[in-house]
Amino acid sequence: MTINCKGKLIDLSSPKVMGILNVTPDSFFDGGKYKDKNEILNKAEVMINAGATFIDIGGYSSRPGADFVSEDEELHRVIPVIELILKHFPETLISVDTFRSRVAEQSIKAGGAIINDISAGKLDESMLAIVGKLGVPYIMMHMKGNPKTMQQQTDYKDLTKEVISYFAERIEVAHNAKINDIIIDPGFGFAKTVEQNYELLNQLELLQMLDKPMLAGISRKSMIYKSLNTTPENALNGTTALHMVALQKGASILRVHDVKEAMECVTLFNQLTVN
Repeated sequence: MTINCKGKLIDLSSPKVMGILNVTPDSFFDGGKYKDKNEILNKAEVMINAGATFIDIGGYSSRPGADFVSEDEELHRVIPVIELILKHFPETLISVDTFRSRVAEQSIKAGGAIINDISAGKLDESMLAIVGKLGVPYIMMHMKGNPKTMQQQTDYKDLTKEVISYFAERIEVAHNAKINDIIIDPGFGFAKTVEQNYELLNQLELLQMLDKPMLAGISRKSMIYKSLNTTPENALNGTTALHMVALQKGASILRVHDVKEAMECVTLFNQLTVN
């Protein structure tokens, strides 16, 4: 199972780690931490040296109830960071976390390698056509509504079944838009209660029927820190525990704040699967 990133084939049969670099002032965990060039480069270097295959850059916080950000502001946040990282670390595969086709197009032109869309093309009707034209891998996530409204949309008859049917429909539309490399993200924390997140994680292997690589984004999320009655800052141990579960149930990419610990988890998972 491979994806083509800027002419480089990435084999996802062995799990990979995607490090998160948010350049938003209001992200739930690391909002506002990386304000100047040195802080951004230091964070990128730490993640690359720890073994991250991808770095995911986001200029629009998708936490529940997040504030609106204009397209121009999102571009102003994201494009200089892509250019900065690639100037110093030219081999880096950058994923851009956006649901806007204009931001996606400008980001790929600036050197980005992957588009990571929380809306699976539903918040911008031009997105899938643009990604197809750009010829880059596309991460599509399950969500209902948008970041402002998603937590009011948690009614499901059968959550896992509905997630699978959602992806089946979006994958078909993406294929029709000439998108070749598709990765699915179940959307932990998006339009799902804490209990529903665990229900979905517990049945995650069922999503393998879609025959697409799967990304798990659970790092330091409320499903962990609320269950442990703690804070995002103290949710690393819980994150690692659930990362192993996600890997055992078929996740190919872990999207994380803590690359070193996630890489250790992947190493131990690989030991399990060799024996």
